[in-house]
Amino acid sequence: MEKVIIIGAGPAGISAALYAVRGNLDPLVVNNGIGALEKAEKIENYYGLEHPLSGQELYDTGIAQAKALGVRILDAQVLGVGGFDTFVVKTTEGEFETQSLILATGSKRAAPKIPGVKEFEGKGVSYCAICDAFFYRGKDVAVLGNGDFAMHEAKELSNTASTVTIYTNGEEPEFTPEENISVNTMKIQSVEGDDLVSGIRLEPDVQAEEIKAEAGQQANDFCPAEGVFIAMGTAGSTEIARQMGAELTEKGNIKVNENMETTIPGLYAAGDCTGGLLQVAKAVYEGAQAGINAGKYVRSLK
Repeated sequence: MEKVIIIGAGPAGISAALYAVRGNLDPLVVNNGIGALEKAEKIENYYGLEHPLSGQELYDTGIAQAKALGVRILDAQVLGVGGFDTFVVKTTEGEFETQSLILATGSKRAAPKIPGVKEFEGKGVSYCAICDAFFYRGKDVAVLGNGDFAMHEAKELSNTASTVTIYTNGEEPEFTPEENISVNTMKIQSVEGDDLVSGIRLEPDVQAEEIKAEAGQQANDFCPAEGVFIAMGTAGSTEIARQMGAELTEKGNIKVNENMETTIPGLYAAGDCTGGLLQVAKAVYEGAQAGINAGKYVRSLK
């Protein structure tokens, strides 16, 4: 069993790892991608930088620094977190049990720019299958995404829903298909409904419409669904925290105390996922706090 697992290899996650490894915790960092740093062309407002660095350069330097100190880095997507007395981190590279867990994967994911998604949040559009699957038992539901996280959410929903269809919005599926889960690769035009979601409107397939018209058939681009679950990309810190039952703030960020501990003992969060100042300096500070206090928590279990 691991003593501490850190999800995220950006400034907050690597900072947590540096303090955890110095505390003799032998941390495991799950690196699920660069995140928001990728958009940073130049970073010059951080201590110790004689010349500006790109987000990619800072990210690469941080990982190299952690590896030099013996931190283990696992490149994998996180699918979810379970467990009872301990935490079980489910990834595309297997499952890992840990005594403490630090969430540091950045801010909550933005809603996809598909008309209707934002408008129907809480009215049929959800971001957490394990949280809301119960409300859609016996109903037709859709999952938006094309990666392993989308398939993971679809499997969760298939236990209760009547039918589950993954819509990749024109992207090629990156997951292994399952028999009981349909896949639609067409582009999505909009999520539609009145007071609640009623389905997904696909962008017209001109060629298919012409063929149907010639055969005297009417093209149907509307796919009924009473629930639409957003699972694009990988599971972010906020999604993981929500799945686990940790409390969020009114703005949808992870609620933490001064020790960066969430409302679940042993679960910590650091960086953009806690809200506030979205800066490298703040992420590094919170990561340090999380790494130090995760160590204190682990030692208190003995």
